[in-house]
Parts: sequence; structure tokens; C-alpha cells
Amino acid sequence: MRYVALLRGINVGGKKKVEMARLRETFTRVGADHVSTYIASGNVVFTHSRPATTLTGVLERAIEEDFELSIDVLLRDEPAIRVIAAAIPSTWTNDETMRTDVLFLWDHVDSEEVVDQLPVREGIDEVEYAPGAIIWRVDRENLTKSGKGRLAGTDLYKAMTIRNCNTVRRLATMLDQLPAE
Repeated sequence: MRYVALLRGINVGGKKKVEMARLRETFTRVGADHVSTYIASGNVVFTHSRPATTLTGVLERAIEEDFELSIDVLLRDEPAIRVIAAAIPSTWTNDETMRTDVLFLWDHVDSEEVVDQLPVREGIDEVEYAPGAIIWRVDRENLTKSGKGRLAGTDLYKAMTIRNCNTVRRLATMLDQLPAE
């Protein structure tokens, strides 16, 4: 299967430092093939024969062994990543005028009803649900007015890992570069 692993909270503010070359070695050590990383925020694209249900724990244990860090890994297979990438409206970008983030959800909070728990500011934030993620857009001039900052520290925030839309689109493209199954 083709997978994307998203590591939560690494290399942010100098904490939980994880070197990408070593991370690729860790994935290879546990049987992953065609391993590549994208930027230093914990995005790993790879193939593996194991199902996701058992692979997540294997990856988390291997990372803990190799880096002596407890890191949560959110694993999504290729179809799930493609659905999320396709759900990002084509006009939503991450550039000097607009910020669009994808909030990947752990399974226990993944439902369309999660949108009702978000501190969305009407007229400022635009939010879309896709299975496995929330897509959140705000004009950069309104970033300080956005409700997204109020998520930090909440239980819901602890059950997600965030990437910008450019990263998610790039990860979907990287899946194309993996050998056919």
C-alpha cells in the first residue's frame, strides 16, 4: 500500500528534533520501501505491505527507539490523501494573501460534526470538512481575527496535526511518484 505518515509536533520551535535522513532510515528499518520525506515537519511518503491498523504502532515504537521521543503518527493511505487533497477548493491557497491549512484528524474525532466544535469566526474563517480532515481558510489580513488560534491547547487540537494546503497537494503528487502496487 502507498501511505503518508504525518508526525505530530516535530521540529517546531526547536523541540522534538527529528532529522529527516534518520527518519527515512527508521521507516526503512521497519520494512517500508520507497521512503521519502517532504520538508522537515514530519511528512513521510512510502510503501509498506502491512495494513494501517498495525503499521501506526510499529512506526511510533520505531521512532521512539531511534529518537527517544514519543511522537504521535497519523497514517493515511493513498485514497484518503487523494480525497482530502481533492476537497481543497482550487482557489484556496497558502500564499501572501491567504492561508489555508488542513487539520488532519485522528479517527476518534473524525466526523462532520467536529465542525460544530470549531471556533469559526463568521465572515473571517471558511471551513470545509473532508473525511479525515478539516480544511480551514482565512485571508492573511484577518489572521489575528481568526478563531483558529483559539484551538491551541484544546482536547480537539491534541487530536489533530496540521499542514498547509501546499504541503498536502505536494504529498498527493509524491504518491504519484511511487511504484504502482
